[in-house]
Parts: sequence; structure tokens; C-alpha cells
Amino acid sequence: MNLTIRSAALTRAALALVAVNPVTTPVSAVPVVVGTIFVGDSPRAMAITPNGRKAYVANTWGDTVTAINVVDDYVSDTISVGAGPHAIAISPNGQKVYVANTDSDTVSEISVATGDVTNTIPVGDGPQSLAISPNGRKIYVANNRDDTVSIITLARGQVSDTISVGAGPHAIAISPNGKKAYVANSSSDSVSVINVATSVVTDTILVGNAPSGLAISADGRKIYVTNNSDNTVSVIAGARGQVTNTIPVGDRPQAIAISPNGRKIWVANIFDDSVSVINVATRGVTDTILVGDWPNSIAFKPRGGKAYVVNSQADSVSVINTR
Repeated sequence: MNLTIRSAALTRAALALVAVNPVTTPVSAVPVVVGTIFVGDSPRAMAITPNGRKAYVANTWGDTVTAINVVDDYVSDTISVGAGPHAIAISPNGQKVYVANTDSDTVSEISVATGDVTNTIPVGDGPQSLAISPNGRKIYVANNRDDTVSIITLARGQVSDTISVGAGPHAIAISPNGKKAYVANSSSDSVSVINVATSVVTDTILVGNAPSGLAISADGRKIYVTNNSDNTVSVIAGARGQVTNTIPVGDRPQAIAISPNGRKIWVANIFDDSVSVINVATRGVTDTILVGDWPNSIAFKPRGGKAYVVNSQADSVSVINTR
């Protein structure tokens, strides 16, 4: 009997030791929605200044741009622009915001310092997307309704060249070295590759059905394209100009963005109100984040920590903690 009591005492002591010193298994951080910012009517695009202090949201049905203080996540201003603002980009020096107005066929230039519209530049028919060259000298505007790209020379404040691309250009991005521009043509299921030095289309790459978004890796070696009608992301090897992988994601992927550290790709899926998070190394979806209604744009703070997802049919921006 004494042996039984002693054995029971030892068992209790062992259990107490486990309780005091629990074994823990490291868990990777999962992105979590931590807040919602309400903006204008039918927001479609968002961009954050290089210093990470301000963000600007293009509200398509409101003909406005909402300015957000992203230090404390509150709306600080509302700016009237052209009709149907659909895309937005910020100059590399953080001093100007450029907005593509789809229904007035213009690009509005906004001063970050004053919040005033300082120029309105006529472009092609139905500007849908725009990208600024790394040196800040030119803007490339994808015109969805006339299948062209307008090139704006900012020193002149006007269009200096127009390039014909595929059918229904929906998104545009410029390589980090500034040598190439890539255009996703939603109606011809292709990506046009433009030589920036010559303003000539040098290649056309076939991708999935209805390509709608583009993102380029920091080294320029990979181009990621969302294919809206077949729920995939095409991975293009930049040097070869060929699709090397196809990644399944959520329902009707639209916008795409790469995390500041380059390890994750985020894809906004408009039909299931979610964001698919892709691991770049494994080329697989590791997380799915539920956001607001009809997510249509993604922006990261430059130093990481937070991401912002624009929800077009909820008139809101989801704030996501990425740490």
C-alpha cells in the first residue's frame, strides 16, 4: 500500500511539473482583420505614400478620392476628381497622387501637401489602370475601351505617346528596373510586354481567362497575373516570357499585391469576399482572409505590419494586421 501511495504521489508531482512548464509549439502568425475604415461610394483602388503615413482611395461612383491617415487609420480628407475614378498611383517622391478617371478619360494630379487637384490630363478611352516609372518621369495609362496605353511625360503634363496593346487592357505594371511595362488584356487573355525605351510591344504572353491584375517581384524575375474567369494566378518567368506555374485561388480573383518582404502574394477574390495568401516559395495558398463585400484592391504599408483591402460594395477598407 505504501508503494501505491508513493507511486500516486510521483504521478501528481510529474503532472504538476508539466503544468508549470508546458510544452509549446511555435505557431505562424495568421493575418487578422483589426479594423474597418468607411470611405466614399464604390471604392476601387488604393495606394499608400512611400513614407507610409497617408493612403488614397479612388471612389468610382462618388467621383472622389478619400485621403486616410494610416498612422492612426482615420479619414482625413475627401477630394473631388474626374468622373469614375478607377485607379490610383503615387509618385516615387511621395509628392503627387495620380488618378485614372474612367468616365471622363482623364488623369487627375493631386498635391499630397495641399490636397488640391493641380492638373487634369486627357488620355485614351476608358483609363482603367496606371503605373508610374521608377524614376518618376512618366505615367503609363491602360485605356480599356480603345485598347491602348497612353504615356504621359510629367515634365510636360501631357500625353507624349500612345501604344496599341491587346483587347481590354485592365491592369498595368512597370518592372523595378524601369525597362519593361506589362499590360494585362482582359478581353484577349494575354499580357503585352512593352519596351519602355522604344515604346514598342515586344512580346505577347498568353495567360488565363480574363486577366485582371498584375504584380511584379522586386527583382523583376516573376510576373504574377490574376485570371478573373478561371480563378487562378499565372506565374510568368520574366526572362523567358513564359507561364511557368498556375496557382488556384478564390472565386473571381481581381487585385494582386506582393508583401514588402517578397515572401507572400495576396489576391483579392471579389465573388467570395476573401483574400488568398500565397507562399512565394511553395506557390500554394497558405491562408484565406475574409474581408468586406467585393474586395477590389490591396495595399501594404511599405515597412510591413499592415495591409489594406478595398471593399467596393461595402464602401469600406479592411485593415489587416500582418505580423
